[in-house]
Amino acid sequence: METKILIVDDEPEIINLIRDYLHNEGYQTMTVGDGQAALRMIEADPPDLIILDWMLPGISGLEICRRLRLTSSIPIIMLTAKSEEGDRVLGLELGADDYVVKPFGLRELLARIRTVLRRTSGRPEENDVIIHNELKVDLKGHRVWKKEVEITLTPTEFKILSLLVSRPGVTYSRLQLLNLAMGEEYLYYERSIDTHIFNLRKKIEDDPSNPQYVQTVFGVGYRMGEAL
Repeated sequence: METKILIVDDEPEIINLIRDYLHNEGYQTMTVGDGQAALRMIEADPPDLIILDWMLPGISGLEICRRLRLTSSIPIIMLTAKSEEGDRVLGLELGADDYVVKPFGLRELLARIRTVLRRTSGRPEENDVIIHNELKVDLKGHRVWKKEVEITLTPTEFKILSLLVSRPGVTYSRLQLLNLAMGEEYLYYERSIDTHIFNLRKKIEDDPSNPQYVQTVFGVGYRMGEAL
């Protein structure tokens, strides 16, 4: 089955360029030019990945990303003319899996798409389900529950959690987590792992300011706390 990608951008030239290029690479595409229509399309026919422009008429790409992350883990790549680090971090904080700064090369965008899809569709070969204290993590189904209530994580958050929960008590450096969860091409953005950890804690910890699951090892990195 072809991978289905939704392209959300209000510039017809960019939409046509990306659509035609991805068709030639074997992807099925859908396109839309504004935020409201994008949300309706995603609800009616969820894609496998979303390429989402930051600046859109009506609802911004950031707001779309924020809303989707309340209920969905569909991978999102942001397109943005904003290249400042603070803007990139904001996109990550709201749940984007990656970003591409305009102007960009189509080969770069394709590489990012393949990396995100590979990262978010991988299936660990270890135990299918891990139960750790009040958490239950379905590694193959990419689902997480706490106290039997399902929690929606982004693909990157899930990858980080699955790595940590598979080896409680083992400390991973930021670079190790970044490499294992996102790939070598992201190693220049070491501190971005802190943003994903921050968001993950908000979802799984009783008190994110005093985490019992994802614990900080000062000067080193992070580990999954052992029995509570």
